[in-house]
Amino acid sequence: MNLVYKVNDRPRFGQLIIFALQQLLAILAATIAVPSIIGNGMSQSAALFGAGVGTIVYLLFTKFKSPVFLGSSFAFLGSMFAAFGGGVSVSLGYAGLLLGAAFAGLVYVVIALIVKAGGVAWVNKLMPAVVIGPTVAIIGLSLAGNAIGDALHGAQLSDGAYVMDLAGWISLICALVTLLTVVYFSVKGRRMFRLIPFIMGIIAGYLVALIFTLIGQNTGNEALKVLDFSAFDTIKWVPDFTFLKAFEGFSELTWERVATIAVAYVPVAFVVFAEHIADHKNLSTIIGQELLEDPGLHRTLLGDGVGSIVGAFFGGCPNTTYGESVGCVAITGNASVITILATAILAIVASFFGPFVTFLSTIPSCVMGGVCITLYGFIAVSGLKMLQPVDLNDNRNLFTASVILIAGIGGMTLKIGSVTLTEIASALILGIIVNLLFNRPAKSGK
Repeated sequence: MNLVYKVNDRPRFGQLIIFALQQLLAILAATIAVPSIIGNGMSQSAALFGAGVGTIVYLLFTKFKSPVFLGSSFAFLGSMFAAFGGGVSVSLGYAGLLLGAAFAGLVYVVIALIVKAGGVAWVNKLMPAVVIGPTVAIIGLSLAGNAIGDALHGAQLSDGAYVMDLAGWISLICALVTLLTVVYFSVKGRRMFRLIPFIMGIIAGYLVALIFTLIGQNTGNEALKVLDFSAFDTIKWVPDFTFLKAFEGFSELTWERVATIAVAYVPVAFVVFAEHIADHKNLSTIIGQELLEDPGLHRTLLGDGVGSIVGAFFGGCPNTTYGESVGCVAITGNASVITILATAILAIVASFFGPFVTFLSTIPSCVMGGVCITLYGFIAVSGLKMLQPVDLNDNRNLFTASVILIAGIGGMTLKIGSVTLTEIASALILGIIVNLLFNRPAKSGK
């Protein structure tokens, strides 16, 4: 695709700050959502700090050739819950979070060493375009429900349908204003505005939400109060770093508890490895550079693995490359890796500025839903575009792509013991099996 800023380009300083803010807005909701879901006093600011530091580690390992931000991974939610409780008599707490991240990162390091020794030819054989394209599409499609759920945050879900009362309509209006603004500036925006469609969309959606909220406060109508400023009552200026709390629990660790953590994290790391490849294949297509070759899969894995460990050291959450970040690069045409570095630094600085983080947290779900419809949709379409050179008139290719799409969209999430295979991982594995069994070169004359 045509890029306004290529990987090695350097935007002017003023533009760079605005681009970094846009990337931060794109990844913010998901990054701070993980500690919110886990609870137990986990700090959103610390998770933001950890994401920033982890991203810098990733950029160093990849020699500043891969423009993607690392944020809190949802794949490890079950593992993180296990780390706190562990299924044993004494909670492992924050010490369990650090140990788990170390185990997950170690998996990446081991795979990276194997890739370094054996190359990446096996990756391309296992996951050609007919496999990786639908898988990337599933990454976007699997998040579609989250985007729509956020866009209709005020509506009540009943029997699989959203009941459109006043609150539901207000949420939808805010989401549509955000969505249409993003599309308008992305398509028809001039110069700088075309590069910051998400910022413009969020501003427009926030202003509409603010108008409804002010009307609601004056009339006493709760359905109109889209914005919630109660978070400003408990502003924290300094993040509660995980490692500070983890030291309290290390004295209670036993081999049984260590094994419990390993079982919770290691299998999930292998699942996330598949998503790692899909994300980097997608990003490679966008920037026109095969990242699995240069800087190399071993470097992206090391960056992801070590960055995840470092990020969890501060924020407790293992990190992963973010599809939202990839989508932001694709839609804006800004692949400048310096923008990603600036975003990481901004995330670190912002984590110490309580009012800023608190203000960002007041962006309503319906507004972010409008943004995410474009982000997740673009990821899905990017995967489908990878199928363009594939001959879908050949049933071998047709069925390979079909089983991946149906397994993923159908929600083929499998729980095997303590390990959960996400719909993405399940669909990818099924697609690889079908492709290896049937998609062999046809004999001459057939």
